[in-house]
Amino acid sequence: MSRRDSGAAARSTAKGGDASSEARLVLRLRGLRPSLSPAEERVAAQVLRDPRAAAALTISELARAASTSETTVLRFCRRLGLAGYPQLRLALAEEGALPRDRRAPTSDISPKDTLDDVVAKVAFAETAAIEETAEQLDRAVLDAVAARVAAARRVEIYGHGASALVAADLQQKLHRIGRLASATADPHVALAGAAILGPDDVAIAVSHSGETRETIEELEAARAGGAYTVAVTNHPVAPLARAADAVLTTSAREPTIRAGATASRIAALFVVDCLYLAVAHRDVRASRQAVATTRRAVATHRVREE
Repeated sequence: MSRRDSGAAARSTAKGGDASSEARLVLRLRGLRPSLSPAEERVAAQVLRDPRAAAALTISELARAASTSETTVLRFCRRLGLAGYPQLRLALAEEGALPRDRRAPTSDISPKDTLDDVVAKVAFAETAAIEETAEQLDRAVLDAVAARVAAARRVEIYGHGASALVAADLQQKLHRIGRLASATADPHVALAGAAILGPDDVAIAVSHSGETRETIEELEAARAGGAYTVAVTNHPVAPLARAADAVLTTSAREPTIRAGATASRIAALFVVDCLYLAVAHRDVRASRQAVATTRRAVATHRVREE
């Protein structure tokens, strides 16, 4: 797949090109929400509140419930890549037919919650983040990115805040299989490194929101020099995604009280783990040898009881 082809494939989800997979509608909607107009956002809120109930509404009823017009509802359908309102109702009916534990209950904690409730909500949010990210992860884009990383002269990975942990994790994994990769949470160092990348290099930027200014600037600088750019984000139409040749999306729901953005970080860690293994899979023998060599190198630093 060429750079242009992989970029087009990566953006297909953001443009609604994945509409044939109706079961993914709610996942796509969550990713598109930041880009919706206020009127479209009201429609989205109605849909996400109870997909089964929304599926039973006529277009006029949904428009009234969202305090908007039928035209806005139709525009909302097109934003999701659907031909019209009948297709939206069908997709919502399918979503409503899923078992209760596959749907999207609120993961926000409340004053009435017990500690068991809190633990259960955390477990659900983090498990759902991995399952839903795996469901919607574009395999063709993942394969294209892995090919570019495997052939790259150098890989630069950018991430700030909670995303810095994800960037560091990917750097360490690639390093263990002999790939020249670097990651820094210092935006000045990262921007300077991005500025000297070229066509044989790959730049990967991680941001849940896709709106972190420093991360966007770093990816844009890398792209300006000709590097192949990759965004890992929850929002496929965010500014970070627009600065990338390829987009790998997560699907994580963050509660109002975000304990270190845990669900989003776990979803991103899942994506970079898939990427790392996809790179390693391109030469399994060499990757295994590299891991064994690096494991032996640090073996003496483990404390063992005699």
